[in-house]
Amino acid sequence: MRRFGYLFFLILVVFSCKQEEIIQPRPNILFAIADDASWKHFGAYGCNWVNTPAFDRVAEQGILFTHAYTPNAKCAPSRSCILTGRNSWQLEEAANHFPYFPAKFKTYAEVLGENGYWVGSVAKGWAPGNPGKINGKKRELTGPKFDKFKTTPPAKHISNIDYARNFEDFLEKRPEGEPFCFWYGSTEPHRAYEFEAGIKYGGKTIDEVEEIPPFWPDADTIRKDMLDYAFEIEYFDSHLQRMLQKLEEIGELDNTIVIVTADNGMPFPRIKGQVYEYSNHLPLAIMWPKGIKNPGRVVDDFVNFIDFTPTYLELTGLTAEETGMQPVTGKSLTDIFYSEKDGTITEDRNFVLVGKERHDIGRPNDDGYPVRGLIKNGFLYLHNFKTDRWPLGNPETGYLNCDGSPTKTYILDTRRKKGIMGYWQLNFGKRVSEELYDINADPFCMKNLADSLEFAGLKENMFNEMKMKLTKQNDPRILGNGDVFDNYEYSGADRNFYNRYMNGEKLEPGWINMSDFDEDLMEKND
Repeated sequence: MRRFGYLFFLILVVFSCKQEEIIQPRPNILFAIADDASWKHFGAYGCNWVNTPAFDRVAEQGILFTHAYTPNAKCAPSRSCILTGRNSWQLEEAANHFPYFPAKFKTYAEVLGENGYWVGSVAKGWAPGNPGKINGKKRELTGPKFDKFKTTPPAKHISNIDYARNFEDFLEKRPEGEPFCFWYGSTEPHRAYEFEAGIKYGGKTIDEVEEIPPFWPDADTIRKDMLDYAFEIEYFDSHLQRMLQKLEEIGELDNTIVIVTADNGMPFPRIKGQVYEYSNHLPLAIMWPKGIKNPGRVVDDFVNFIDFTPTYLELTGLTAEETGMQPVTGKSLTDIFYSEKDGTITEDRNFVLVGKERHDIGRPNDDGYPVRGLIKNGFLYLHNFKTDRWPLGNPETGYLNCDGSPTKTYILDTRRKKGIMGYWQLNFGKRVSEELYDINADPFCMKNLADSLEFAGLKENMFNEMKMKLTKQNDPRILGNGDVFDNYEYSGADRNFYNRYMNGEKLEPGWINMSDFDEDLMEKND
């Protein structure tokens, strides 16, 4: 008995030491999120026409993830997933864009602020939408704002907020001894862009763009638009570089988890706000010198945005239940941090669920465009539930789920001015109920395999697995109550836009061009 007691004592000591190693001292957290950027457009992934030395440093000194996904490729719902550790269809109103954020869902930033962390954010936190109030004060879902310091931006439409200087201000105000949690929410490369800024200020040339997605024409206008997008990613990265340098100067970098990603794919047609590979597949690099084993690894496990919150909770010694959070769905990333392997670390990280409900308005009665999907074994399966609706919003109200841009205008003009339907159909046309893509061979999702007899069994299996997983997550769309998402009120001033516009009210949504309105297609929608 004494031998067993001694053995139990040793196990207890080892376990206690391991726990202490994990949570003492508690790590700092720097979360950097670019606003709309696809995964391929960072140097660490082999991109030569976008220069991202800070992102590349994080990857080289930490882990580069090749399969990181958001469950919902639009700003507000994607950020809701990050902050709660839950998929968007598990978040009630917060599944939608421009929602009223439900009071029942606490965020990791709120929780860490209540448990000894110095918490703050700069520029775009959780947005757009109405976060609600606590005790009469507006909720700060990503922490109190540090936006005081301004700078002269290098081009029009780039924010004048000095992100890095405000991070320094945040650190200067931190109470001595407190770990910190900071959200760096760049507004770049969100639209709008100064046209040809990449050429004028970035010294870029259109021949540098290595690849044009085949669902767009290869035109100089589109190449210039992509260079402007690249210029804004580089601006985001330049402030991250200053933040890393500051942490190094003050000796805080070693125990800081630095996570760098984007909230959804690039703000171009058929990508942002949609559910294709380039919509949801995002850049992700994580460094933590004190905690990550064998840095410099490239990891192929599927990582989901809902995995960040449980990672923070584990490393700070907290649980969702004890802090008042709703149960999290994601899985902590510490198994990957503490492994020394490249490639696949855990076999069960082999899929991701994706989907959407209502993004921007622009359909009758503010209806959404519901989709659910499963990515697994190199295939993307999508189920479109309301194929009578326009996926990017109605033509006569400007396809409001697609930001205005030179690329959008060019593609619309291929139909309007040249009578070419192919590009318009790929980017703005209606869709079939099922889509299946071999994303290894066809990453741009050009060839729908859903009707192929060869893939009939795979399609059925993926649908059944998707349905089973979503049923376990109590997804209202799968359980037959999906209309609840359409009935949640849109929080923006453009509420009920379609009905008001069609009744003669003069409305000009600020995120598209008025030339985007395709009123000649109006009768085809009845």
